[in-house]
Amino acid sequence: MVAMARTSGQAANRFTVVSGIRASARPPARPKPAPSAEIGPLAAIASLASFAPGATILMEGDAADHLFRIVSGVVKVHRTLADGRCQITGFLFPGDFIGLAPEDVYLSSAVAVGPVTTSRFPRKKVEQLVEVSPLVARLLLRRTCSELIAAQDQMLLLGRKTASEKVASFLRLIAQRLQDEDITLPMTRVDIADYLGLTIETVSRTLTLMRADGVIQVDRAHIRIMRGAELDALAECA
Repeated sequence: MVAMARTSGQAANRFTVVSGIRASARPPARPKPAPSAEIGPLAAIASLASFAPGATILMEGDAADHLFRIVSGVVKVHRTLADGRCQITGFLFPGDFIGLAPEDVYLSSAVAVGPVTTSRFPRKKVEQLVEVSPLVARLLLRRTCSELIAAQDQMLLLGRKTASEKVASFLRLIAQRLQDEDITLPMTRVDIADYLGLTIETVSRTLTLMRADGVIQVDRAHIRIMRGAELDALAECA
């Protein structure tokens, strides 16, 4: 990883902060800056890289030669256990970085959930920029802090929340990242179950109960949040 970001890329893999606020108090979404303005000097060393659905963007254990930033699409991040099983540690969205690593190898694998476009940066050039550009250093430092917060939230999600609280937290997270209460889940129910530490049957049953209670409307991968405050209460975010 670059010099300013000495933390595991696995924190992000929880992609973000699993938290929510009441719908009535939710602030309006801020307009996103243009990618070139947001990443500053990094834009000068970036190249576009596109990936088909299911394509591997980076592989756990491979040399960490590049840093990626998602331009469009959703990325699934996972780690491989000693017995060969995989654990999804998060989903990343436009604006998120992929490939932050404390040493010279990637600590996780990243796979395109659907079509994905990224900006790709040579790691050595990023490290050089960190030395001379406070803007780049601050950007990566903020990303590192976000990953640390995300790691704490992931521990809470997996260790202390019930099935309904987990699913509600996940839906609120996706709605926040997509900045919409009307969302289409890009990932499968199997991926959601893996990420939340639940069975697919439990995920499906919980969504069915939420639909029966009028909290959400469900049409396959399409979900509309009908009662945001109740969803937040289920997520223990009220």
